[in-house]
Amino acid sequence: MTAAMTDLSNASIEPRANVYFDGKCVSHSIRLPDGTRKSVGVILPCALTFKTGAPEVMELVEGECRVRLAGGAWTPYAGGQSFQVPGDSSFDIEVTKALHYICHFG
Repeated sequence: MTAAMTDLSNASIEPRANVYFDGKCVSHSIRLPDGTRKSVGVILPCALTFKTGAPEVMELVEGECRVRLAGGAWTPYAGGQSFQVPGDSSFDIEVTKALHYICHFG
């Protein structure tokens, strides 16, 4: 799935970073004027497993990785692409080149 770049103008940004996995993933929460919540961040080269509450769309801005949704096969992704993760699920990610992303919730 190819992603169109998200317009983040007029977003409110939480200045305190969310730091996960010993600093391998760092993000900032943002809220758009309509109340929509997103996060923007970077995942450094590593292998991680994320769990989801709400459905997510991961919009990849730059970098390279491969992703395995729960019960699925590995799929390669790079900047300019996106992938969807169901709610109450998980995904494995192996990042080979620092991955800059926007996570869309809900």
